[in-house]
Amino acid sequence: MRKPTVFLSFLTMALLICMLFFTISIFKDEALDGAMQITLLAAAAIASVIAVFYCRITWKTLERRVAQNMFDIAPAIIILLLIGALAGSWMISGVIPTLIYYGLHIMHSNFFLISTCVICCIVSVITGSSWTTIATIGVALIGIGQVQGFSTGWVAGAIISGAYFGDKMSPLSDTTVLASTVTDTPLFTHIRYMLYTTVPSITIALIVYGIAGFSRELPDTDQITSFAQAIKNNFNVTPWLMIVPAITGVMIAKRFPPIVVLFASSLMACIFSIIFQPHLLQAIAESADAGAIACAKGALVSLFGNTQIETGNETLNDLVSTRGMGGMMSTIWLIICAVCFGGAMSASGMLSVVTGVFQLMMKGSVGTVAATVASGLTLNVCTADQYISIVLNGDMFKDIYKKNGYENRLLSRTTEDSVTVTSVLIPWSSCGMTQATVLGVATLTYLPYCIFNIVSPFMSILIAGIGYKIYRKS
Repeated sequence: MRKPTVFLSFLTMALLICMLFFTISIFKDEALDGAMQITLLAAAAIASVIAVFYCRITWKTLERRVAQNMFDIAPAIIILLLIGALAGSWMISGVIPTLIYYGLHIMHSNFFLISTCVICCIVSVITGSSWTTIATIGVALIGIGQVQGFSTGWVAGAIISGAYFGDKMSPLSDTTVLASTVTDTPLFTHIRYMLYTTVPSITIALIVYGIAGFSRELPDTDQITSFAQAIKNNFNVTPWLMIVPAITGVMIAKRFPPIVVLFASSLMACIFSIIFQPHLLQAIAESADAGAIACAKGALVSLFGNTQIETGNETLNDLVSTRGMGGMMSTIWLIICAVCFGGAMSASGMLSVVTGVFQLMMKGSVGTVAATVASGLTLNVCTADQYISIVLNGDMFKDIYKKNGYENRLLSRTTEDSVTVTSVLIPWSSCGMTQATVLGVATLTYLPYCIFNIVSPFMSILIAGIGYKIYRKS
């Protein structure tokens, strides 16, 4: 095997990024329908040619590396499908419309963005999952924000900022556990140490959302009233529907596997839709019979297919239309293509060469943290998966941190500050594609408004520059 050069490794990455931006500029919102996937496969082909003909990697080795990456993301793909089922069943059962209905009467417009961020912080800390938070309460908050006149970018940014705060700080979070495990840092030591960068970052985000909320004109109250009445006219709005999210929250708190939680919650929502929204299921099933068969058919369609309901309100029509599991297929297709590129980069050794360059920057605490942040961002771009990036970042720098006398918790915190929170900002990553699909807001649309996610990596470098709580081993 021949080691790839630094120039060749960075050239491959640069080609990927240029090709993706070119594709997005041409196809815009339709880039996710197939153009971006083809671009990723083309980049994977370039990396594969380099791996086979320059690095002299056998094709079998290349296939095994890609297959291993596919194996690693298999649980995430199943979760994606179940999130699609959850979104469809929660919408048709009336759970999300009920949350929106009550939210419109409770949440004041000026404080909406702050409230959205704080609510998602709390839910995500309790559940330990940014994905679940965004797929449930996040979808409801998007609807409330649209009715109150906020752009979807602002609302999605506040939702994602809050959800990823909880994803970092919750002991139930898989990324938090993974980062502490890979770096050999005790879990609660890792969480406490993250407070020094995470609290200032979320504080800045809340200030920005507060300014944005108070600097806009008040929405038309008649429009809000009309929207709430449209929900009331088309859905059976009742507090009993809150049993579904309540039981879902209990299952998450009890640390049930995510796949089990999502499946059980979708099943519960289907049962509640048969009880409380049989008229909607009959319309979805396109059946004149209001019996059990029509309800069962409508419930199943809400899990996997497109649902269109005529409510008499155009905004509500767009909100309650769902695509179920079928709507997640473009996302899964994109992730698979991105994993092919990541596998080719990893098998050829180009990924190691790129991250090795950052190791040369590791002089002093600022250089060490900055190099780790840069490596984490690069890994997110190349691998398109936060779990792979966390593992690689932790493994690569663990010995260097130890050699330079830094405690492991500095590495675990910096890895989360650079990998976990920025994965959702990469349009072709599993996180970026998932949240864009679930919220119905393109990644590049919400990216400028994810204040917490943008500030966190810089805050990690700033705290290192100040030298606050940067411990060295004696």
